[in-house]
Amino acid sequence: MTDKVVVITGGSRGIGRAAALACAERGYRVVVGYASNEAAANQVVAAIEARNGKAIAVKCDVGEEADILALFAAADKFGTLGALVNNAGIVGKTSRVDEMPAERIQRMMAVNVTGSILCAREAVKRMSTRHGGRGGVIVNLSSVAAKLGSPNTYVDYAASKGAIDSFTIGLGYEVAGEGIRVAGIRPGLIDTDIHASGGEPDRAHRLAPNVPMKRVGTADEIANAIVWLMSDDASYVTSTILDVSGGR
Repeated sequence: MTDKVVVITGGSRGIGRAAALACAERGYRVVVGYASNEAAANQVVAAIEARNGKAIAVKCDVGEEADILALFAAADKFGTLGALVNNAGIVGKTSRVDEMPAERIQRMMAVNVTGSILCAREAVKRMSTRHGGRGGVIVNLSSVAAKLGSPNTYVDYAASKGAIDSFTIGLGYEVAGEGIRVAGIRPGLIDTDIHASGGEPDRAHRLAPNVPMKRVGTADEIANAIVWLMSDDASYVTSTILDVSGGR
């Protein structure tokens, strides 16, 4: 596994950071994609290197195709691509649909949907046996919002994650015979700063009583699910979406 590379978009904080550390512990060379927080990305790289792992940080706004191409070009120089974790995503401020400007919706879809599809495209080009690759795994980060719809909060975000669910299923079928498994994870209320970017930093803890398990989840709990899906223990799992949501 020492020459296998995993690309993790949005890898500098939250779930992405936890996934980067977990992948490194399992022998992957980690490409930490980050949109703007270079210091946080470098801290993830330093943490991995402190444990004798290998990692690099690459600036990448997945809403820009040129950045995605540069991200995978950097990964090519780092080793053989074995996995992609499509983690980068954004939410908007709490809003009803009838108050949303077109620019917000377009940006949401560009990052959460188009960006994930383009990253997967580049991963398939490298990992598919059809293209001379040696196989691999793609894990897409969805959300339980895809099932709940997030009314009066961010229906556009929920819709983007619904698209990720459909994409996960379809791409999984498409490349199942080419050595690539594709799976998704729907996190529930997780204790990360994505809620702050949506204007409600306490949202996860405020809604925790509505979760059957009566608590929020941690980024490490999502990362554990990610690395399981990437592992040989999940070798017969594809076109599947796993809820990691405390029952929500």
